Amino acid sequence: MADKKLAVHTPGWVNDFKAFIMRGNVVDMAVGVIIGASFTAIVNSLVKDVFNPVLGLATGGIDFSNLFVTLKGPIEPTLDAAQKAGAVTLNYGVFINAVIQFLIVAIVIFWMVRLLSKLHTKQAEEPAAPPAPTKSELLLQDIRDAIVHQQTHG
Repeated sequence: MADKKLAVHTPGWVNDFKAFIMRGNVVDMAVGVIIGASFTAIVNSLVKDVFNPVLGLATGGIDFSNLFVTLKGPIEPTLDAAQKAGAVTLNYGVFINAVIQFLIVAIVIFWMVRLLSKLHTKQAEEPAAPPAPTKSELLLQDIRDAIVHQQTHG
């Protein structure tokens, strides 16, 4: 009885799922999502820690993240305090930060794609070695040479 193996039936969809996951474009997409999430953290820091302080200085010290309008509830000096007090707020400063962040991401992606495109173009411009002539081309060259020889030596 110890020699008998327990047969486990695998549903057909499992093999289909394995084939789907192992296709190249699904794996590439997963890598893109992971890199995109990491890239988002970098851009968030760039906006919050680099651009917002500079924009704040340029606009007289305005902190965009604290631009809000209280719609209902106690009026507080900061967004955090208003939210802790339970006020209903219209957070247009947070929206401005999101727009700035989007523009930065769009600009960075534009420049990356442009750079990659130029690199790809430079690689494509490198001359490839001409292919060896085919038998037909060699035969045509021989016929051409024979005709030229016949015409010149007549």
